[in-house]
Amino acid sequence: MGATMAEKILALKSGKREVSPGEIVEAEVDCVMLNDVTALPAIKAFEKFGERAKPIPEITVLVQDHYVPNKDIPSAEQAKAMREFARRHGIKYYYEVGRGGICHQVLFEEGFAAPGRVVVGADSHTCTCGALGAFCVGVGSTEAASAMVLGRLWFRVPETIKVEVNGRLGRYVMGKDVVLHMIGDIGVDGALYRALEFHGSTIQSLPLADRLSITNMAVEAGAKTGMMPPDDKVREHLRGRVKGSYREVFPDRDAEYAEELSYDAEEIPPTVAKPFLPSNTSPASELSHITIDQAYLGSCTNGRIEDLRVAAEILRDRKVHESVRMIVVPASRRVYMQAVEEGLVETFLHAGAFVSGPTCGACLGGYMGVLGRGERAIASTNRNFVGRMGHAESEVYLANPAVVAASAVTGRITDPAELD
Repeated sequence: MGATMAEKILALKSGKREVSPGEIVEAEVDCVMLNDVTALPAIKAFEKFGERAKPIPEITVLVQDHYVPNKDIPSAEQAKAMREFARRHGIKYYYEVGRGGICHQVLFEEGFAAPGRVVVGADSHTCTCGALGAFCVGVGSTEAASAMVLGRLWFRVPETIKVEVNGRLGRYVMGKDVVLHMIGDIGVDGALYRALEFHGSTIQSLPLADRLSITNMAVEAGAKTGMMPPDDKVREHLRGRVKGSYREVFPDRDAEYAEELSYDAEEIPPTVAKPFLPSNTSPASELSHITIDQAYLGSCTNGRIEDLRVAAEILRDRKVHESVRMIVVPASRRVYMQAVEEGLVETFLHAGAFVSGPTCGACLGGYMGVLGRGERAIASTNRNFVGRMGHAESEVYLANPAVVAASAVTGRITDPAELD
């Protein structure tokens, strides 16, 4: 019997010929990522290894992203602790404020994630870079600290669900809609501790930005990770930027899957996840009666240049509704610079939007767009739990960048086709 992508990578990295779902393996880790929120507990765990312990420089990546620039004294102290740790140990892959971006975008842009690699991060959305054909998983800060020192970590080999998406997506339908549609079908626990392996003509036709949106939200279905076989788009992205060598891994034709799902792309509309679960989905066209106070474009899910282009095209020669505040947050410094060069930032500003440097702030309800009591936001983020972006009595509706932009213009949830 053949093997899935997750099984093949974990076998390769643990020095085994083959592994089986449920088996516990100790695998080599190619990259360990910490951000300003998760680094502090990791540093405390690291110190228990003793004074002789050192982070492995080639695999350790530290990124300031959640509360940047620091919003208060506690966040400043968190950032300071990570900064001093990086200096003390001479960590070369340390990304300061203004020099990196949201951690998952940094892993993607800077060539840390690549096919066949095992990437762990002390953040649940580390699964994002599985779109490149890597086994990328979120872990606890203690586990991240251990991997940073030892270069290895234990894993339970997950079962895999194969997801086939075929056909041509409609106008204004993006990768975000594909994954919301799937989560709406299987639920937030439909892939619990399983790997989601995405295939099909639709996936192959998508740009990497949309693929990353899909794997980013695999965890919202309870999955351990989301993965896609590498192709020429991945190879082109990695050319000249990947750090080190990598080995591509593909599933066997006779791989055994725990479950197989199939979707017709033509049946997927611009989709919105209503409060308070990513699985509570409806077509955007059915929610036009719901008014909004805030439109948020950004995050590790949809803050890439392709996302900003889609939104800017809708906002060009239009204005943000007078009752709406729109916040645009590029996912990284590179994305921000490109948005400036292409005139996208100017378009957003002319429309009446606020444009920020890269930060996770509003997505987790930290700052830079926190919602008050009774306020409602449509956001290109990945979670809409109670109080996720602010007050426990606020509401977050998840959508793709086109829906976010169109809704910002009308002041209510809007299918972009309505503006054509």
